[in-house]
Amino acid sequence: MKEKIKLGFAPTRRFVFSKEDAFKFKNLTREKIGQYDIEIVDLEGINAEGLLYDNDADADKIIRRFRQAEVDAVFFPHCNFGTEDTVSRVAKAVGKPVLLWGPRDEDPLPDGFRLRDTQCGLFATGKVLRRFNVPFTYIVNSEVDSEVFSRGFGNFVAAANTVKAFRRLRILQISTRPAGFWTMIYNEGELLEQFGIESYPITLIDIQNRTESVLKENGSELNAVVDLIQSSMDCSEGDDKAIRRVAALKVAMQAFAVEHGCSAVAIQCWSALQESIGIMPCLANALMTDEGIPVVCETDVHGAVTSVMAQAAALDSTPPFFADLTVRHSQNDNGELLFHCGNFPLSLTAPGCTPRFRKHFLFEDHAPGTHESEIRGGDISIVRFDGDHGRYQLFLGKAHGIKGPYSRGTYVWIEVNDWPLWEEKLVKGPYVHHCVGIHADVIPALYEACRYIPGLEPDAVDPTEAEIQAWLRGR
Repeated sequence: MKEKIKLGFAPTRRFVFSKEDAFKFKNLTREKIGQYDIEIVDLEGINAEGLLYDNDADADKIIRRFRQAEVDAVFFPHCNFGTEDTVSRVAKAVGKPVLLWGPRDEDPLPDGFRLRDTQCGLFATGKVLRRFNVPFTYIVNSEVDSEVFSRGFGNFVAAANTVKAFRRLRILQISTRPAGFWTMIYNEGELLEQFGIESYPITLIDIQNRTESVLKENGSELNAVVDLIQSSMDCSEGDDKAIRRVAALKVAMQAFAVEHGCSAVAIQCWSALQESIGIMPCLANALMTDEGIPVVCETDVHGAVTSVMAQAAALDSTPPFFADLTVRHSQNDNGELLFHCGNFPLSLTAPGCTPRFRKHFLFEDHAPGTHESEIRGGDISIVRFDGDHGRYQLFLGKAHGIKGPYSRGTYVWIEVNDWPLWEEKLVKGPYVHHCVGIHADVIPALYEACRYIPGLEPDAVDPTEAEIQAWLRGR
């Protein structure tokens, strides 16, 4: 079950402007954000107004409330000018993503008096937040019912969800990388030191023993996965023994992930696994990913990080898929095949296509356990977290599914704006031949999330950084 983002709501005013208007816009803003699927922690009860306006008296109470509630982000709507020093103190102490916005001011009254001067206060708070070294997201001064506010607020919620997932990342690493895959070398210590990302390693013996134990117990969880496979796939090429072993591997991986608090898995999918368990793990990976714990191939830990980020930026609304960038479309210079042996989630299967339980078509042992199907197209975000030499980047690009030749495995053909540009950027690095696709526009949210992840640079190819920023401003 997905967790809701817990948002600290700290509307602010300044004493020299209209108290009544500040209270009115506090309520209007609270009503608007209440339409989102989030949990709101407000200031009611801290003072008579439920507003941040006293420089000292309420700041510690607000900090304590937000910390005790374990908010994931804090929103400071400036309901009039605002109290920039207290806002900054609270933001610094809470240490979570910060959203700054204020409703657009009306014209001065006939007597020349101005009720709020909200925009002026936003300039002041932005400067003081910088003095406090607090990164923040800003929505352009706009009406609460405007598209600019809705777009900015929704994107901030998705970015905050990404930061939340990133900050508690723990990857279950099943065995080492395949010996020939030097592309999968990663710096475990550096990930921990720079980002707090943990790896929990287990061996192939561990996963083999747990799989055999699941088979021996023959419990309801195993049989439920067997039933799922047989009811949702063409299993004419798979015998009962192979299907049950794939299901047992899925149960075993999930048990390890849950026991050790891991949000994703990176597995050495070949070739020792086939010798120890006798199957390919591709379908098991697909089933796990469909249930919210992404599993990536070839012990690609950076790919596991990418999958979690993409899924969180989509607010867990759709699963990611982990793919090889393989070949260009023969008739479309901007077309590319995204493929892997059978790990794409079953829920993404293209309309009219029946996924098939199959044996691997490349390796000599032709072990069973892959699944084959084309997945649906539509709009797809392409993402990759990667790095070397201590520098980490997040590749961001948008694509669209297109028709293309049949391929074995799980696959989708995509078209991008300028494939030669993408190819050059991907080859020159710090990237590899793996990426993560997701059927959601997560690019602006991931771009914004990088603001709160020191040491991670967004690398936007389409849309560009300038285009993302313009979109967020409503342009």
